[in-house]
Parts: sequence; C-alpha cells; structure tokens
Amino acid sequence: MSQPDEELKKPSDSTAGFAPYDLTDGRKPGHWQSRYSDDVAKKAICWERNYLIIVFGCSVILPVLIMLLLSLFESQINFNSTNLKKYLFAWAGGTLGGTMFSAKWLYHSVAKYNWNIDRQMWRILTPHLSAALALVFIVLMNSEMLNIASPKSLTIHKCFGIGFLVGYFSDNAIGKLTELAQVFFGSSMGQKK
Repeated sequence: MSQPDEELKKPSDSTAGFAPYDLTDGRKPGHWQSRYSDDVAKKAICWERNYLIIVFGCSVILPVLIMLLLSLFESQINFNSTNLKKYLFAWAGGTLGGTMFSAKWLYHSVAKYNWNIDRQMWRILTPHLSAALALVFIVLMNSEMLNIASPKSLTIHKCFGIGFLVGYFSDNAIGKLTELAQVFFGSSMGQKK
C-alpha cells in the first residue's frame, strides 16, 4: 500500500521539530513506510546503524576483557597497569559517549528525512574523535595539568564516566576549543587571498 507523494515529502520545520516536541515526524497516523525509496540510501543507513551497534558493543565489552587480561598479566610479572586501565576506560567511555551521540543523530536525521550521505563520515568518525578527546582529558587530569581531581581519586569507573561525558559532548567541546584557539591565536579565516 503506497502513500501519496504529498505525504512522503519532508516535513516543514514549523510542523516537525526534533523529539520530544514532535513525535509524529510530520506524518499522519498509520503512515509507517520509509520515506527513503532508494535502495542505496537504505543500505547506507543500515550500514551506519550496524557500524554504530558494533562500536557500541566493543566500547562496553573490550575494556572489561582487556582489564581481565591485564589483571592476569599483572599477577604473572611485576607490572602495575593502574594508569593503563584508567586510559583504556577513558577511551572506552569516550567511544561509548561518541557512539551514542552519533546514533542519536543517525536516527534523528533518518526520522526527520534529512539524512544524507555527506554526513556519514561525521557519524562514523565521531566515536573515535570522542575517544581521543576523552583520553587526553583524563591524561591531563592524571598529570594534574587540569586540577579537577586528585590523580589518586581517579578510579577506572570515574575515568569511564568522565570519558563518556567528554565523548558525548565532544562535538560541543571541539567547537568551543576552536573558538578559544581563535581568541588566543587569531583566525586565518578572513585572510584568504
């Protein structure tokens, strides 16, 4: 049962905002078919979804497995992996936060009918950029450059939690860091010849 063309059009901004304001996505009740009729778009959306699910699973399972292996390794030889565990959990937390952020934007863009292939790279790389930012943030805290908490009070659980928050908000954080760099170092944006 196909829908008339006027019902498949992208909803206007005035009628369909992001959730939770408009949970209908500008659709009439009972209209459940995908607006994406192109098989290439459907496959790309499914690929992104599957990719984010795999990254999500890895960010939860791998740190636990690595911690178990490190604990086993520590007992075999005299090796202290405290900082390594902190950094692994910060990376995992940042990855998880970035993955959740990417997944949120994937499902919003699909539901709001403004998904496009040009933003795929952003959604794919966000978890990894978030992980790197979370790691650097924990390294700065652990080295006492960011005097937010004592390095001794940084447990792997705190590192994971802080990493998650930094990862989830990494897009905003990177934007603010760019603004800060422009204030301190100037901007070359207007100096093109």
